[in-house]
Amino acid sequence: MSVIVELTIPSAAFELGRILRVKGATQLTLETMVPLGGKPTPFVRIRNDARETFERSVREHPSVNEINLVNTHDDESLYALNWEPSDSSLLRRILDLDAALLGATATADTWGLELRFPTHAALSTFQDYYLEEDIEVSIERIYNLTKPDAGPWYGLTGPQRETLTYAVETGYYSLPRQISTQELASTFDISDQAVTERLRRGISTLVLNTLLIDEKED
Repeated sequence: MSVIVELTIPSAAFELGRILRVKGATQLTLETMVPLGGKPTPFVRIRNDARETFERSVREHPSVNEINLVNTHDDESLYALNWEPSDSSLLRRILDLDAALLGATATADTWGLELRFPTHAALSTFQDYYLEEDIEVSIERIYNLTKPDAGPWYGLTGPQRETLTYAVETGYYSLPRQISTQELASTFDISDQAVTERLRRGISTLVLNTLLIDEKED
């Protein structure tokens, strides 16, 4: 099962971050990574008021062969970076694990990356790598993809989503329980049995459309 990870990392902690350093409050966005000529080519978007210093800084980096302006739109410019990533770079490790870079934004000090790993095992290998290399990575969020045809809200109906959300928020699943089944049922003007069944079906739907995707496909 694919797993998506959102993380932050210091700009100086990985090669691409050191190359694409920005100054001040300017934000840089990595639009995509395209494999051209056997190597990943970053397409980077930055505000025009930072273009001059950005271009100069990138061109001076020894790993960069060329930086090309692709287009400008409104107050932003898009660049393609021709560079030589080292075999030991964090980005190379990510690509070797068949992970996809879904998005990235950078400030002067940090990068926020959104990565999709093909399996949890690949993610675990990546975590072993950055811990062993003593790279400071902060995991913000990890989540699985849902079943493609599940629709919005992981396949839950409106009443199921509303009831489950209210049950969690009011402590129905807390220990000790903060709201009774009768009180929960009264809130939605249904019977005790109906609210219990609605919760059961909602939880079952959530599990089937998230945790059990691989088992169902097999």
